[in-house]
Amino acid sequence: MTEHELIGAGLGTIMGAVLALTGAGGGILAVPLLIFGLGLSMVEAAPVGLLAVGLAAAVGALLGLRQGIVRYRAALFIASIGICFTPLGLWLAHQLPNTPLAVGFSLMLVYACTRIYRKAAHELHHGKPPARADFLPCVLNPLEGRLRWTLPCARSLAITGVLSGLLSGLLGVGGGFVIIPALTRYTDLDMKSIVATSLAVIALVSMGSVISASVSGLMHWAVGVPFAAGAVVGLIAGRQVARFLAGPRLQQLFAMTGFVAAGLLIVKTLS
Repeated sequence: MTEHELIGAGLGTIMGAVLALTGAGGGILAVPLLIFGLGLSMVEAAPVGLLAVGLAAAVGALLGLRQGIVRYRAALFIASIGICFTPLGLWLAHQLPNTPLAVGFSLMLVYACTRIYRKAAHELHHGKPPARADFLPCVLNPLEGRLRWTLPCARSLAITGVLSGLLSGLLGVGGGFVIIPALTRYTDLDMKSIVATSLAVIALVSMGSVISASVSGLMHWAVGVPFAAGAVVGLIAGRQVARFLAGPRLQQLFAMTGFVAAGLLIVKTLS
């Protein structure tokens, strides 16, 4: 293994550990790690980041399936729509110069980290998640334990799929920072089920993005394979210590790291 591949594997391990400790949104740091650690451009880093995030998310989703907490029908519905819109995101990514793509990613990173920080701060002060809306489009049937599929429910989940697919192709993000808030807002699922279902969607949508990038000849496998392998190792290792370290303080630390990464990315891009 070359020095470049070793660095990639090490960066992947860091990303996987962050994903395990902070939840589905932690994979958004994959692209900054690849840009600063390996000197890739946004277009080059996006598919590689998705390969790693997708594999790591698949591991988490499989563990969730074993526990019976993945809402696989909802995950398949969201992912099938997301996969349809991923090629459009990839096409847009190659029509735009690197500068607006990098700035757009930085703004998305700031948005995601702001949500994470505010949620963690609310948990620290109040000890419970924010109250949900009175009307939820997607609710569980208490007799069957499954979501009731109504038109408002399908519409809400479809919009989530469109956004996750576009962002996956355009910016190389798994979309956990979109899917988790959407499932929290539109469903009455508990947080463990929301995170596990989100991981399943991320795994499926990322797979679609990786396939599209490979067909287009845009996937750098020499970088992607070590980075993805490291991410899986980091995720498995991170899960072993997550129950001791994970919590709102760690979420806030992750958010602050994201703010710094976004600022450095903007400075690097504009300079």
